[in-house]
Amino acid sequence: MNRDWAKATLGDFVRLQRGYDLPDSQRRGGHVPVIGSAGITGYHDTARAKGPGVTLGRSGASFGVVNYSPVDYWPHNAALYVTDFQGNDERFAYYLLKSLDFKNFNSGSAQQSLNRNFIYPIQISIPPLPIQRRIAALLTAYDNLLENNTRRIQILEEMAQRIYEEWFVRFRFPGHENVSLVESELGLIPEGWTLKRLGEALELVYGKALKADEREEGNVPVYGSSGIVGFHNVPLVREAGIIVGRKGNVGSVHLSAGPFYAIDTVYYTKTELPLSYVFFNLKRQNFINNDAAVPGLNRNQAQSLPFILPTENLLNSFDKLAQNLFGLSRKLQAKNGNLRQSRDLLLPKLISGEIDVSNFPEAVTD
Repeated sequence: MNRDWAKATLGDFVRLQRGYDLPDSQRRGGHVPVIGSAGITGYHDTARAKGPGVTLGRSGASFGVVNYSPVDYWPHNAALYVTDFQGNDERFAYYLLKSLDFKNFNSGSAQQSLNRNFIYPIQISIPPLPIQRRIAALLTAYDNLLENNTRRIQILEEMAQRIYEEWFVRFRFPGHENVSLVESELGLIPEGWTLKRLGEALELVYGKALKADEREEGNVPVYGSSGIVGFHNVPLVREAGIIVGRKGNVGSVHLSAGPFYAIDTVYYTKTELPLSYVFFNLKRQNFINNDAAVPGLNRNQAQSLPFILPTENLLNSFDKLAQNLFGLSRKLQAKNGNLRQSRDLLLPKLISGEIDVSNFPEAVTD
């Protein structure tokens, strides 16, 4: 560490405050992100904090999770947010907070809780502002690449979804002109197609609990109902699969291109059908949050929903097209895994000053 770095406490570095409650029923359509303990939980038309901003998960499974907002936002009361960066670079503050381990600062009992007064005394080292900006710029470059690849992955998925909708929703598949439509429970469907129940096409299997502090460093994505919520070193499912939200974001559908871990807020599927078709079919299912005992997705009711099964030839044709797109997506996901691993190795070394960036070109972060 360079001698120009100042010894300080976290309370000297940033000031934190608890966010503001905002139930779903009170959220009005807008473009202001509502940031909870794990990240964006929705949008509103009014901001309570100026961007760029940084939040810190205050409670529950996302205890200690750090998020960055480049724009004005609404910090939810499930998070703490930075009210004063004390003259420090906002992006650097984000990365410094990400480098800290907050698991020993739980002020709760049954449920984990983060109290700002408990963490203010944490001892840290603060570099001069130009060094902060260089460090932030290096780490931001990794995050920008990750974000760009993620966007490309989304575009590839959208292309496959458009083909699915053209073939299996509008029934404009190759050769549709020569196929008659026949009556079914759901209305007219192409002749030769079969109407089944979801449970006949696949099985919804319960995920397994894996708390954030129990995860070991690795590249196996951990899926909750909101999508990837972290990474682990051992998969629960050792092949590609589909994840369906059971609690929280009920009925959300996610596709993992390789081995993954599904936590206890989700189901994962077992099926003999092409995953590409099943994935897009599930995304269009009318899943309802109506478990009588505990709000969530009732497995028996979900598996009783209708499931249209096209002809085998058409399924295979679609799967071939979709797999080409998903193949490109998997390559991008693999790149992201490598980028994420490199960034995570660099982060503590940059924040601690082990890697000297004083001779790097000047950089200004957004």
